[in-house]
This record gives sequence, structure tokens and C-alpha cells, in this order.
Amino acid sequence: MRVTVERNDFLKALGHVQSVVERRNTVPILSNVLVQAKDGVLRLTATDLDMEVVETARKANIAEDGAATAPAHLLHDIVRKLPDGAELRLEQPDEGRLAIITGRSRFMLPALPPQDFPDMKAGEMTHEFAISPDDLKFLIERTRFAISTEETRYYLNGIYFHHVEEGNLLRAVATDGHRLARAETEAPAGCEGMPGIIVPRKTVLELVKLIDAAEDDIGVAMSDSKIRFSIDGVVLTSKLIDGNFPDYERVIPTANDKRLEVDTRLFAQAVDRVSTVSSEKGRAVKLAISEDRLVLSVNNPEAGSAEEELACSYEAEPVEIGFNARYLLDITGQFEGDTTLFLLNDGGSPTIMRDAGGERAIYVLMPMRV
Repeated sequence: MRVTVERNDFLKALGHVQSVVERRNTVPILSNVLVQAKDGVLRLTATDLDMEVVETARKANIAEDGAATAPAHLLHDIVRKLPDGAELRLEQPDEGRLAIITGRSRFMLPALPPQDFPDMKAGEMTHEFAISPDDLKFLIERTRFAISTEETRYYLNGIYFHHVEEGNLLRAVATDGHRLARAETEAPAGCEGMPGIIVPRKTVLELVKLIDAAEDDIGVAMSDSKIRFSIDGVVLTSKLIDGNFPDYERVIPTANDKRLEVDTRLFAQAVDRVSTVSSEKGRAVKLAISEDRLVLSVNNPEAGSAEEELACSYEAEPVEIGFNARYLLDITGQFEGDTTLFLLNDGGSPTIMRDAGGERAIYVLMPMRV
């Protein structure tokens, strides 16, 4: 292999693929990135066996086809430290080494046989559609914070995507058992009848990085077991979580008739202030709600107490209810409008929260004892 490539272009491609590679691997080849020069194209591939990212370096001149695998993070660190705009030469003096040459710098990295690099075949995809970066980002950003990190309930370790026939919607849901986030957008043509799928947390995090730089519509293809995203020349393929997402509709209250409206910014600031004295374990904040008056309070025997009063819009009977302060801040952080809407039942029942200015996302929050 003999290739000349522009440093910035190569670094961008390396940055996307190397982030998939785990820092510690029991299988040595999984620590490497596959560098392939073939048919006039330079491709970089990395995988952890559950997810694979393939990206093309666009500003590459291939003098001789070939392939090599080199340590992903080491290669990325080397290229990152080379001068901006430098021209790199990639060469293979033999099958066991990959050379990176630029100016007076020459690096020789150990290379494992490319034929040993795992190929994550996507297989046949049953559904394909295109979605705008803004719509996909909205679905992910409004739900990913609620993904569970509890490994025993592995089926909650991702975002559940499915098609809703009524209204023709594409919906995303995530929950950790304490809070639930649901966002939806108009369904793109082609996702009708798609299977309900759970996209793993790690895949979601990699996807967010790619969406931020996306300019064109994102191609999505899926089967019952895998999903593939095509984003401006980058192809991300991932296994799906093999499990059944719970019937989330059952936990969304339908009888919450007490309506509280409060300024989002002022509410979030007040929660942040009073929770300063809360215990790290509980983080509980009590909301005492009465007509047009909201009092937030925290009582921690070890660190003292705090109380703050806010104006609000509320006309029902008084309610006292406790919530985890971190969860309140996570949810209000999703809102773009000026007003947060709470729909309550009583102090022991789940509460619905949403941005009063938008109905495409709703949140369900379980109360805490305070």
C-alpha cells in the first residue's frame, strides 16, 4: 500500500472511527483500525463487534492498493500531533508494519494481518428511509438522558424507536424506571410497519457526534437485529438490543388534571439552588403547590435546609410532592420554551412534565418520599 492523504481529512476520518474502539481489549485486533486502499478510495474501519464505523478519507491519492491494521488510538494521537495541513504518506514496508511519513517525521507502527479483521456483515435490511438530521437529533436529544445504566435490565439500555400508525409518527422512548422520556416527529416515508427496535446507548452516543456534522438527510436501514446509518460518507452499523421494551403507555398517567405552569428558567435555577444542601444520595426536593404559589424546599439533617418561593399558575387543590432534583434539571434542560407545564394527580402518583410551548415530547417523573 502506498497512499498520500491530507492530514486534516485523515484526522477527521480517524476521529470518527477510533472512538468506537475500546481502550482495553482482550482481542488485539479490536484495538486496531483497518486502513484499506482499494479502487481509488481510502477507507477506515473500526469495530467492537457490536458496532462498526466505516469512513472514507476523501482527499487521498492512492498509488498502490493494499490494506493494514494499526493501533487506532496510537495512530489517531500521532496524526493529531502532526502539523495542520501536512501531507502524509502511508506505506507498508512489510505486512507487519505501517509507516506514516511527513516532512522529516517518520513513524513505524506494528500492524496485524488485515484478513484477521472482523467483518460485521449487516445482512438484509427490511426497512429503509431517510430522515433529516434535525428530526433525528430531536428524537435522540429529548430522550437519551433517560436511558438506564442498570445492566440487569439490559432492554432499557437504549432508545426504543417505533412507528405509530395513529398520526403517522416516528416515536422514540427511553426510561430508567424513575423517569420516562417520549419524543415524536412526523414519520418519514418508508418507516411504516418497521419493527420496534432498541438502539444501544453506545450507538446513540456515536450517532450524536455524527449528526452534529451532518448536512444531508440521513439514510436509515434496519432489520430485526441490526441498524445502519449513512451520514455524509460515514456508515455506522450496529447490533440492536435483543429484548422486549416494556409497555410504556401503561405508565403515562391519563387522569392527571391538576395543571401547574411555572417559568422554566426561574424554576430550574431555584431547584439548582435549594438542592445544594440536599444529600448526594437522595437529591430530593419538595414542591408545595397552592394557588399561584410554589415553594421548593430541602431539609437535610446533616447540611441544613433551604427554601425558595416562586410565582406560578395553579388553581387546583394544594399538593405536596417530592422529586429528584437532578431529574427535574435534566427534563427542564430539554425545554426551549419559557414555561414548564406539570400535570399532577396527587403526591404519590407519577407526574407529567412538558414544554408548555410544544407537544412533541412529554416526560413522566416518579415522585420521591420527602
